[in-house]
Parts: sequence; structure tokens; C-alpha cells
Amino acid sequence: MPLDRVVEVLAAHVADLEERGTAKGAETVVTEVVGPRDGRGPRFRLADSGTREFLRMNSNSYLGMSLHPDVIAAEEEAAQRYGAGPGAVRFISGTYDAHVELERKLAAFHAREAAMIFSSAYATVVSTLVPLTTDRTILISDELNHNCIINAMRLSRPLDKAVYAHSNMAELRRSLEKASSQDAARAIVVTDGIFSMRGDHAPLDEVMSIAAEFDDRFPENVIVIVDDSHGVGAFGSTGRGTEEYTAAPPADVLVGTLGKAFGVNGGYVTSREAVVRFLRESAPMYIYSNPITPAEASAALKSLELLDSADGRALLEHLRSLTGRFESGLVRLGFEVIAGEHPVVPLMVRDTARTRALVRHLRDHGVLATGLAFPVVPRGDEEIRFQVNADHTEADIDQVLDILSRFEAA
Repeated sequence: MPLDRVVEVLAAHVADLEERGTAKGAETVVTEVVGPRDGRGPRFRLADSGTREFLRMNSNSYLGMSLHPDVIAAEEEAAQRYGAGPGAVRFISGTYDAHVELERKLAAFHAREAAMIFSSAYATVVSTLVPLTTDRTILISDELNHNCIINAMRLSRPLDKAVYAHSNMAELRRSLEKASSQDAARAIVVTDGIFSMRGDHAPLDEVMSIAAEFDDRFPENVIVIVDDSHGVGAFGSTGRGTEEYTAAPPADVLVGTLGKAFGVNGGYVTSREAVVRFLRESAPMYIYSNPITPAEASAALKSLELLDSADGRALLEHLRSLTGRFESGLVRLGFEVIAGEHPVVPLMVRDTARTRALVRHLRDHGVLATGLAFPVVPRGDEEIRFQVNADHTEADIDQVLDILSRFEAA
């Protein structure tokens, strides 16, 4: 069947995005990774750039685990043992001992009863929030929550929804007060741990305290769900994320990812045994979609082992030091930043054209960085989201700062 008429509509939509400056554009294609040498971190070669090498400042691999030789060796060894893929969904024949061991270790790492892994953190959030939402549930969400939470709420069919201003605990309290007067069996408060566009963190200690205040008003509790995908492994003194940093009680349901600080692929949820057992029977992207490969699970196990060790704590300390060096350098150069200890360091440009010009300047000088404009961020919040990694060096950070210092003269 021809697609001539719908193709015209789709092409016009993309053309409109490009005209308004909101299209994502062409993707950067990495062709080779050049290892660290001469006091500098890894460099990346790109399609159409020949042998030129780029410093990557837009990677979620906060601890550099994706290039850690022990993690790579663990994945290669497991691929030889198990093969390249899982072969089926989990409940048919796709569960391997590496999956089970990883779930056990993740639960222990977070001091929870149980955990389960998914193909991605996005799939984890959707497949956790939707099944836990009934027609007598009220969902309450931070306004800057990630797209996965927004879409999970759209897919859910709750009694009602509420969105509170970013990290505004007074509004959260008012939302729960209103919810408690409705015919709701349960309330679910859902928030990011680290807000990925800004690098700031939710006040989880306050969120948990407010939820506890209202818990008795709901027959089926106030449930706090935290997606700490950017926090786990990169935040807190031992990498246990926003809970650790804020000294908050454990969230009722915690979502993390294996694809950022752990440097591999996949997502996971950890909670009480009964919650996880329920999700194994009801989470659609767990039941009907393949898991991560056993080789990826083995690599994630090695990353977790490295993180939860003296070497891991040293990596975290190095990461905090580099983040502080970069942030203070930006301020010294007169740039606006959102201060914080998380390795997401936003340079607030607040103008789309200037953001793009700055990204081009960085790329022209061998630095990969991501500019964020509307609708990814609100108008007026245009920024460059830099991401510091533990396999960067002080020389790398100073190189980027030097390039930024020459922007106006470019």
C-alpha cells in the first residue's frame, strides 16, 4: 500500500521542527574509541571526521565503567559462555543465572528485599508505574520529571493526577491534602532522584517525611516511587544515589539503571518482595520483552562489584573533584551554572541560537557536548548539559574550560 499522502504529512512535520529549531538533527556516529594516554582520558573518532579525536563531555557513563577493562572482560567471558542473546523472554527460557545473581546483588546493594531487571530504565518506569496505578489511585508528580514518568502517567488510568512545582514541598503537601479528600485508595508520589536536565536532586528526605504524614489517610498507603537513574552510582559517598546523599529513608519503590554509572545496559526496580513478585506478573515490558543479555548482566555484576569497593569509592571521590573543578572554572569564566555535586553540570545559556553556536564552537575544537533547547527544556532554560566522567582527567577539564574561554572571540 502506498504511503505517498501520509509521507507528505510526516515530512512536513519534521520540516516544521527543523524550521522552529526543535529538531534533534543528525546523530553523531562513533567509529572508534582511543584509550587514555599522556595524561588525558579516552577520545572518540567519528564518522566523516577521519582520524580526528574528540573529548566526550556528554556521556552518562559517569564512572567510566563502559571502558573499564574488567567490565569488558566480564562481558566477553559471559558471551563465550552463554552466547550473544537471551533467546527468549524471561518466563519462557530467557532467564540465566547471571540475571538472578544481578537481581540479588542489586537488592542487597540498596538494602531491599528484592529486585528485577528490565531492558531499560525507561521500560522499568513505565512497567512499574502503570501496573501500580488503579482507578482509585491518585498520581502526584514533580513538574520536571523525566519523559518516561510523564508517559507512564499518560498510559495509566488513575482516579486523578496532580503535578507540583519543581521540588516545591508545600505544593506536594497541598496535593496530598487534596488527594486525601477524594475517594482514593492509594496515592503515588513519583519523582526523579536527579533531574537529568539540571543535575539538581529531589529533597527525598522531605518527600518521604511528607508522604509519611499522609499515609494513614489512604487505605492502601502513600507510595513513593523514585527514579534515581542518574543518581545511583554517581551520587552519594558510596554511590547509592539521592537517598544516601539526602539521608532519606528508603523509597518504597526505587528505579535505577545499568546504562549510566554502571556503564552497561538495562534498568531495574527494587522494593519489597511482594511488590517485585506482583510486577513480575503484571509488568508488560518484563513479561513480553527480552531481558538484557546474560553477558550484559555479567558486565553489570562486575561494575557493581567495582563500585562497592575501595576502588569504587576512589572513583567517586575523583569524580566529585573533577566536577567541582569544572563547575568552579565555569563560574570563574562568568558562565551561569546550576550548582551541585552531581556530575551533570548545566551551563545555562538561555538562548537557542547562542546555545547552538557554543556547541559548534566546542565541536570545532574537539569537544562533544549537547545543547538542550525547547521542548526538551522550557523556553528560557536553554543550556549545554555537560557530563563529567571519572575517566576524564584534570587536563581534560582544563582543556574544555580553555576552549570555552575563547568562545566570544571565535
